[in-house]
Amino acid sequence: MTNIYRAKDLAELFDKITSNSIGLDRTIQNFWESTNVTYPPFNIIQENNHESTLEIALAGFKKKEVKVYTEHGKLIVEGKKEEKKDSEYVHRGMAQRSFQREWQLSEDVEITKVTFEDGLLTVDLGKIVPEHHARKDYL
Repeated sequence: MTNIYRAKDLAELFDKITSNSIGLDRTIQNFWESTNVTYPPFNIIQENNHESTLEIALAGFKKKEVKVYTEHGKLIVEGKKEEKKDSEYVHRGMAQRSFQREWQLSEDVEITKVTFEDGLLTVDLGKIVPEHHARKDYL
């Protein structure tokens, strides 16, 4: 017999997972505390089974206004935009506000390259494959 969980049963499902697991409580807590932040827009591209790329659209930001770093197992991207005090906008359709976004990284993922070009921040991620799991060709 299989149990089918619906969206309304999600809290019950996570209670079952929490009570039957060790070490997942922080991950589950991060899931519940996450918000639906939509700024800045981003893409996550799975290149293959051990490489992926995070693309973040940062139109109007300069390289010196963007910080990318890791801390406590998270990838953190910050953008600090200074308000133009002497400008009076008739229409402001471009969201160029300061922000901070975080992505939880699994323990086997590392940042391999970070580039910022033409308003697009690109973060290349690689999966760490232990030597004894790496492919070895003998013939």
